[in-house]
Amino acid sequence: MEGKQQQKQQQQQLGPGPGELKVPGAVGEDPRCEEGKDAGTAGGDALGRPLGPTPSQSRFQVDLVAEAAGRPAEPEPRRASGEGGAAGKGGEEAKGRFRVNFVDPSAGDESPGEPGGGSSEGANVSFQNGGDTVLSEGSLHSGGHHHYYYDTHTNTYYLRTFGHNTMDAVPRIDHYRHTAADLGEKLIRPSLAELHDELDKEPFEDGYANGEEGTPAGEAAATYTPDSKGVVKFGWIKGVLVRCMLNIWGVMLFIRLSWIVGQAGIGLSVVVIAMATVVTTITGLSTSAIATNGFVRGGGAYYLISRSLGPEFGGAIGLIFAFANAVAVAMYVVGFAETVVELLKENGTLMIDEMNDIRIIGAITVVILLGISVAGMEWEAKAQIVLLVILVLAIGDFVIGTFIPLDSKKAKGFFGYKAEIFMENFGPDFRKEETFFSVFAIFFPAATGILAGANISGDLADPQSAIPKGTLLAILITTLVYMGIAVSVGSCVVRDATGNVNNTIITELTNCTTAACKLNYDFSSCQAGADCHYGLMNNFQVMSMVSGFAPLISAGIFSATLSSALASLVSAPKIFQALCKDNIYPGFQMFAKGYGKNNEPLRGYLLTFLIALGFILIAELNVIAPIISNFFLASYALINFSVFHASLAKSPGWRPAFKYYNMWISLVGAILCCIVMFVINWWAALLTYVIVLGLYIYVTYKKPDVNWGSSTQALTYLNALQHSIRLSGVEDHVKNFRPQCLIMTGAPNARPALLHLVHAFTKNVGLMICGHVHMGPRRQAMKELSTDLAKYQRWLIKNKMKAFYAPVHAEDLRDGGQYLMQAAGLGRMRPNTLVVGFKKNWRQGDMRDVETYINLFHDAFDIQYGVVVIRLKEGLDISHLQGQEELLSSQEKSPCSKDVIIKVDYSKKAETDTSIAFVPSSSERTPALRKDSKSPSSPLNVADQRLLDASTQFQKKQGKSNIDVWWLFDDGGLTLLIPYLITTKKKWKDCKIRVFIGGKINRIDHDRRAMATLLSKFRIDFSDIMVLGDINTKPKKENIAAFEEMIEPFRLHEDDKEQEVADKMKEDEPWRITDNELELYKTKTYRQIRLNELLKEHSSTANIIVMSLPVARKGAVSSALYMAWLEALSKDLPPILLVRGNHQSVLTFYS
Repeated sequence: MEGKQQQKQQQQQLGPGPGELKVPGAVGEDPRCEEGKDAGTAGGDALGRPLGPTPSQSRFQVDLVAEAAGRPAEPEPRRASGEGGAAGKGGEEAKGRFRVNFVDPSAGDESPGEPGGGSSEGANVSFQNGGDTVLSEGSLHSGGHHHYYYDTHTNTYYLRTFGHNTMDAVPRIDHYRHTAADLGEKLIRPSLAELHDELDKEPFEDGYANGEEGTPAGEAAATYTPDSKGVVKFGWIKGVLVRCMLNIWGVMLFIRLSWIVGQAGIGLSVVVIAMATVVTTITGLSTSAIATNGFVRGGGAYYLISRSLGPEFGGAIGLIFAFANAVAVAMYVVGFAETVVELLKENGTLMIDEMNDIRIIGAITVVILLGISVAGMEWEAKAQIVLLVILVLAIGDFVIGTFIPLDSKKAKGFFGYKAEIFMENFGPDFRKEETFFSVFAIFFPAATGILAGANISGDLADPQSAIPKGTLLAILITTLVYMGIAVSVGSCVVRDATGNVNNTIITELTNCTTAACKLNYDFSSCQAGADCHYGLMNNFQVMSMVSGFAPLISAGIFSATLSSALASLVSAPKIFQALCKDNIYPGFQMFAKGYGKNNEPLRGYLLTFLIALGFILIAELNVIAPIISNFFLASYALINFSVFHASLAKSPGWRPAFKYYNMWISLVGAILCCIVMFVINWWAALLTYVIVLGLYIYVTYKKPDVNWGSSTQALTYLNALQHSIRLSGVEDHVKNFRPQCLIMTGAPNARPALLHLVHAFTKNVGLMICGHVHMGPRRQAMKELSTDLAKYQRWLIKNKMKAFYAPVHAEDLRDGGQYLMQAAGLGRMRPNTLVVGFKKNWRQGDMRDVETYINLFHDAFDIQYGVVVIRLKEGLDISHLQGQEELLSSQEKSPCSKDVIIKVDYSKKAETDTSIAFVPSSSERTPALRKDSKSPSSPLNVADQRLLDASTQFQKKQGKSNIDVWWLFDDGGLTLLIPYLITTKKKWKDCKIRVFIGGKINRIDHDRRAMATLLSKFRIDFSDIMVLGDINTKPKKENIAAFEEMIEPFRLHEDDKEQEVADKMKEDEPWRITDNELELYKTKTYRQIRLNELLKEHSSTANIIVMSLPVARKGAVSSALYMAWLEALSKDLPPILLVRGNHQSVLTFYS
C-alpha cells in the first residue's frame, strides 16, 4: 500500500512522465526503515556508518526523474578521496536518470559507543549523474563483531555498474543470506520483474528465493538476533580441540587401559585402539565434510544430520542424542563419585554406606556443574582449560613414573622398561571368559566424544574451519596417547604380582620361565590360584602405582570425569534447543527459548540436570552404559551415512570445502558403527534400532512443515530422473498400457468429483495431470501461474491426490488444451487420455464456448488421445459455492510471510474459469472465520446443497451396487478397462460389473456367449451380460419432440432463407445446425435418444455408468448438434462416463 501512495505522490509531482519503480521489502519490516527515509541527506556522514545486523531486509528505491520536472539537482554526496568521476552538473536533468535511496533499516538505532555510530543522518543517499555510493560488508568475522560500512570502493549497487545506469546488482554475499542469519542482514536483489517489466506498471512483488526461507522455525529464529557485542564465540582450540580431547580421555585412560593390556596383550591392545580410531576417524572426516558444506548453526550432530538427511532422521537422532548426552552426565558423575568414595573408604571416612555416598557426592557434583554451565559458556570454557591442564599433568606424571622403578614397587609388579616384560605381555592372555570383542566393547566408549566440539557449533566463531581441524587433531593426539600408554604400561608391569616383598628369589628355579622370575621375583603362586591383588590383571590402579606422584593420578581421574560430564551437560541442552526450535516435536516447543546474549537454553539445562540427577540416584549404570554407547554410535552411523547419501544423490548443493572424504569410506564407517553396536551389546543395539525407527516413523507421519534441501530430496529426484530416462528407452506394450489422464479441471478444488472419480482409476496405476488454462491478460495470468503452481500442488498432496498440477496461459480454452496435450508429461509418462467434465450450461452460455469445447475433442482425437466425458446430473463445478470462504485463502500460511491477495473471477463457464481461487482445508482456517462461513445467515439453496453432496460422493465407500458398462463400439478396450480398474480400488471393491452390448434380436444368445468368452479371456469378472436387440427401435415421440425443441435455437433453417444470407450466417456461426445435416444424421440422432431411454430403463440404479462416446465427423457435424447428442444421451442419469479410446488395443488375452 505504501508503495502505491508514494507512486501517486511522485506522479503528482512529476506530471505525465514515467512512473516510479519501487523495490519491495519484506513484509513485517521494521518501521524504523520508514523513519530512515527522512533522516537527512548528508551523504558524507554515511560513509563510515556501520549497519547493525537486524532481521529486516534493506530497501532501496529507484525513482525515474522526469524530463519535464525542472527541479534543481540535489547536492552530490562527498566522495572518498581517489574516486574518479565528473562532478554533477546542476542544471542537467535527463529522462531515465535514476535516484537511489538506500533506506537503512537500523537508522536511529545505533548505540553511540559503536564505531561510526551515533548519528542518524545519512540514511538517505540521493544523487544524480553517476554517484557511486554503495553499501558493502566490511568484515564477515572480526572477533565476533560484524560491521557494515557504506563504502565507495567495493562492488555492490553501482548506479553505473559497468559504465551505464542500471538497477542490476552485482554479486554480493548479503543477497544469499537467510533472513534469520545473525551474521548480517539479507538484502534483496532486484527481482526479474523489476528489471524486465514495463516501467509504467507497478512490478509485482515476489517472495523469497527458492525455498530459502520456508519454515515457521526460520521466522521464529528471525525474531531473535543477538547483539554483536558480548557474544562469546570460541576458536578451534578452545572450542573444539580442548573439548574433544577432554571428552575422549575418560576414566578408561587411568583405570581400565592397564587391564585391557593385561587381557589382550600389547599387540592386540594396539589393534583394539586402532579399530576404535578407524571408526572415529571416518566419522570425524564425515563430520568435517558436512560441517564445511555451508553455514553451521547450533545443534551439533542433530543439525548436521537433519540438514543432510532431512527432519525424519534428524528428529530421531536429535532426541536420542540429547538424551544420551544427558544420561552420559550421570555416568561420568558416578564415575567421579565412585573414585571419591574409594578414597574415603581407604581412609575409613564413609558417610553412610558405599551406595548412598555415591548418590550424595554425585548429586552435589551435578549441582556444581550445573552452576558452572548456567554461569555461561565463558566460565565453562575456563573450567575446561583448568581440567585439561590437570589431565595433561597426570599423564606426564605417569610417564615420568615409568622411568623411576623403585624397589618398593617391584613386589607389586612394576620393574621399569624391560624387554622380557614387553615380550611376555605382547601376546594375549584372556581370562574369566573375556574375548577380543568383549575387551573391545569395554574400550570403545573411551574413543567416543569426538562430537563434543561439533555439539556447540552455534558457539564457534567459524565452525567450518574449527570442527575439522579440532576434531581430527584431537583424535590423532588422544590415539597416540592411548597407544603410548598401552605400550609403556605393558613394557613395565607384569600381569600378576602378589605385592609381597618376601617373594624375591634367592636360588635359581628351574621351572620358572616368567619375566618376573628372570627379574628375581617369583609370582607363580598367582597362577596356582592364590588371590593376587597386583599386576595388570588384578589392579585397576596400576597407573597410580607406577606414577611419580599418585595423588596427581586421582586428580587426573577427577579431571577426566568432570570434564566429560561438563561437556555433555553443555551439549545436551544445546542439541535439544536446536531440535525444539525446528518444531519437529511440537510438545517440546517451550524448550526452544534462549536467554541472554548467548541465547542460553536455561530450560534445557534444567531438564538435563533433572535427567542426570534421576540416573545418579538410580546408580545402576552398568545397564545404562551400553545403551548410551549405542545411542552415540547410532548418531555416528547416521553422520557417515549422511555423507554417503549426499554424495550418492549428486546434489549440486553438496560442495564441502573439506575435500578429504570418500563416499564409500563413509559407507564403510556407517556399517562399522552398526557392527560395533552389536559387538558392544546386542540387546542395546536392537533397542536403539527400535527407538530410532519408531521416532523416524513418528516424524514421517507428522510431516513437519520444513524444507532443508536434504539429500533425501536430491536422491528422490535423481531416482525419478534415472527411471524416467530408462523408461523412455522402453517400447510401449499393450500389457503395460495404463490410462494416463489429462483432466481439464481448472483449479483442482473447483471440481472435486471429477478429480476423485478419475483418481479412482489412476491412483497407483497411471499418471494424472490436472490441466488449468489461465486466460485473460497475460501479465496477470503469469503472476497467477507461479502462485497457483505451488498452491494447488500443495492442495493435491494435502488431499492425498496422486496427481500433478499443470497450469498454462492461453488465449482460449482450445489453445490451452492443445498446449497441454502436446507438452504435458515427460518421456513415457505422458497423458494418453483427455478427461473433461460435461458442459452442463451449454445452452445458456456463449455458443463460441461450445465450439471451443467440442473442438477440444477433435484435437484430442487428432493427437491420438482417448477422450472421457464425465457427467453428474447435479453438475461438477462448485467454485461459486466457495465464495464466502475465498477470503480465507489470504489467511493461508505461505512460506513467505506476505499477505496473499487473490483476485477471483466467479464466471460460471464450466470449463473456462479464468481463475478459481484456492480454498484452504479446514485445518488451515481460523476458527472464527470457519464459524462465519457456516453461519445460518447464508444457507445454501436445495440445488447447491445437492451439488455439494454430489461433489463428495466418490470419496465414500460405494457399497454393493453395479457399474454398468455399455460397450457398444470397440474402441480398443478403454471403455472396459476403466471400470475394471475402478473395481480394484478399496472403495469400489464390492461393486459388480454388468456389461451391455448391442446385438440382433435373433442372435441374442450367440452374442452373449461370444462376449462372455471374450471377457473371460480378458480375465475381467462380470456379474451379467445383457444384449440389447432394440437399440435401433424408433424412440418415443415425446422424446423426439423434446430433442427438436432443444436444438431449435441453434438451427440455421437455410431452406427458409436466401442462399447468400444462409452462407454468411453459417460462416459467422459455424456451430449452427443445417437442415441437410439434421436429415443426414437423423438415424444417429434417434439412436442417442433411444439409448437414453434404454439407460433409464436398465441402469437408473447403477452407481456409475461407463458408455461408449459417440464420435462426430470433423467438419461434417456441427458443434451444436454434437453437443445436443451428448445432452440427449446422458441426461437425467446416475454419474456417467462417456469413453472413447484411440482405437488401439489396450486389452490383450496373450501372456
